[in-house]
Amino acid sequence: MSRIAIATDSNSGITQAQAGELGLFVLPMPFYINDELFLEDITLTQEQFYQRLAEDADVKTTQPAPGDVVELWEKILRDYDQVVYIPMSSGLSSSWETAEMLSQDYEGRVFVVNNQRISITQRQSVLDAQAMVRAGMGAADIKALLEQTKFDSDIYITVDTLKYLKKGGRCTPAAAALGTVLGLKPVLRIQGEKLDSFAKARGWKAAKKTMLDAIHATMDTRFAGEELHIAAAYTGKREDAQEWLDELEAAFPGCPIHMDALSLSVACHIGPGALAVAVTKALKI
Repeated sequence: MSRIAIATDSNSGITQAQAGELGLFVLPMPFYINDELFLEDITLTQEQFYQRLAEDADVKTTQPAPGDVVELWEKILRDYDQVVYIPMSSGLSSSWETAEMLSQDYEGRVFVVNNQRISITQRQSVLDAQAMVRAGMGAADIKALLEQTKFDSDIYITVDTLKYLKKGGRCTPAAAALGTVLGLKPVLRIQGEKLDSFAKARGWKAAKKTMLDAIHATMDTRFAGEELHIAAAYTGKREDAQEWLDELEAAFPGCPIHMDALSLSVACHIGPGALAVAVTKALKI
């Protein structure tokens, strides 16, 4: 039986330390801050990232260099026969396209998954892939099943400030100014390819209710009768998000809820203080 490794990128929310504990491999995502290159969780911590945002530094996301992707794969293939690599959604970055092109040189040893996930839903895909390896599935079948079920998740996000949506062109200056005066909190949705506007709510309480209602609606319709994973995410400080986790645990009693920091690739577009919740249909293996 082939020895199969599972690899991903840091957009999954899996830290280098966690990767070591779980037996995974994580490629750090690069960022340019005032034109200086940093690598997530290697030369750039969450705290440093938000400090630079607060200083109004020029933060730009970019995809991993092809050489860094290949270097990771080469390292893994010294000890494994095959790699299943799960990068962030192809709709949010060209990382998948580049990795897929590079994998063609590996003659069936590297399988790049395009399953349209990011953050806590991408993390779930990685854990599912590991479970499939333990179940004895081959790399090609793991890739096929992850891509077949790529839309079996939803993430809803609300932001604390409209500053970063305005900066990224997702909100006009006039709309941002009006929204700030009225206390409007946009609720955004990630399902598959992109980050979309879902609803507008007045204040945190209404925004959180909108997200919870959306998750319950998905559970009652599209995912009715299915085993599900619920997860939470946030930008900024974990202690500031603890109340949100407590509310989710009360809303979904008996359901273990994992909470991670949102990937910095998302965080740079929405800023600190954001909250998110995701529902993912459990994979039948």
